[in-house]
Amino acid sequence: MQVTDLPEAALPVWLQAALEPPPAALRRVRVTVDAVDGAHVRVGAETLLNFAGNDYLGLAGDPAVYDAAVSGAARWGVGGSASHLLSGHTRAHQAAEERAAAWLGFERALLFSSGYLANLAAVTALAGRGTSLYADRLNHACLNDAARLSGARLRRYRHADLDTLARWLAADPSPQKWVLTDAVFSMDGDIARIDRLLDLCHRFDAMLLVDDAHGFGVLGGGRGTLHEPTFAPAVFGGGRADPRVVLMVTLGKAAGVAGALLLGAAPLIDAVIQRGRSYIYTTALPPLLAEAAIAAIGRIADDECALRRRRLLAMAGQIRQGLAEAGIRCGADAGAWSAPTDDLPATPIVPIMLGTEKRAVAAMATLRRAGLWVPAIRPPTVPAGTARLRVSLSASHSTQHTDRLTHALKELFCDG
Repeated sequence: MQVTDLPEAALPVWLQAALEPPPAALRRVRVTVDAVDGAHVRVGAETLLNFAGNDYLGLAGDPAVYDAAVSGAARWGVGGSASHLLSGHTRAHQAAEERAAAWLGFERALLFSSGYLANLAAVTALAGRGTSLYADRLNHACLNDAARLSGARLRRYRHADLDTLARWLAADPSPQKWVLTDAVFSMDGDIARIDRLLDLCHRFDAMLLVDDAHGFGVLGGGRGTLHEPTFAPAVFGGGRADPRVVLMVTLGKAAGVAGALLLGAAPLIDAVIQRGRSYIYTTALPPLLAEAAIAAIGRIADDECALRRRRLLAMAGQIRQGLAEAGIRCGADAGAWSAPTDDLPATPIVPIMLGTEKRAVAAMATLRRAGLWVPAIRPPTVPAGTARLRVSLSASHSTQHTDRLTHALKELFCDG
């Protein structure tokens, strides 16, 4: 009997009920991109100006990164072939880890296939029953999932509410405490006060895990949020990171490649190698991508990307200013900062708060008809009542692109 001859089987009734989709207007739909050309993407017959990506420095199509990947494929082939602890750890992986650790000021680095896997490995390897975890309520989902999988006691403080965090830490008799935070919050674009968090960790004998997925490559001269001048005196001394800090950076955003790096003191990184299940039981990142990552780090550190960063952050500031002048609510009310300043810069993430899912989805559709791809972000990605448009800028954008976006947003919210 052929498979096609089998009688049609229905899913169990209880499962059908659980899988009931949301209304068509609010249903999440994957969009298939047919081509990418700098700041534009082609989707079928449409060419859209893309404000939905995280290629902050425009390195995803960079010739130096591309050439490194091609030569890496010629040397190593395409696949990772095995986990790191079997035969998958190549000289390319080792070189990428050493290059990143040296440049970012940490003793050791560990390469992962994704930031999600890196955070899972770090938290589950370094925390467990008997450990107290304290997390910002707006942290990325992977930090929350890692905390739950670890079996540790998790408490989530209101976004950027360090007074409450201090009280909780002071009252906690546990000898094992970790604070978990995003550095740049991915849906709000604001920056955690790493210096103050680290001070609390010293005062109350805790450790600090920082997810800098959206700051790496963009802030701190490309090294990320921990290297911003406000934070550097607290985090680094003698050129090395404070041993209480564990850092995760992704390579699929500003670096334009794929994968992630976990960085920290040598004993901590070794513990993740020994205990981190999402490291031990995952096929290694393809070596060609490790070669590309080395090239990307070199590009992030060079003078051209320094210019790209300045232009990128200037465009973000101009959009925020233009929207504010038009009375358009831009950014969260509560945050680690209320506006960019000399010591707390803008980031390339600009959220436009709309409140309801319906408004956000409708605004996204209107902008798409105007040739602009700006995604609607809604629960559960953000808290209920805070649905928004999320503008994500790239150095591939020009001021003409951002002017076009700002004009369209003003038309939509002020004139529409």
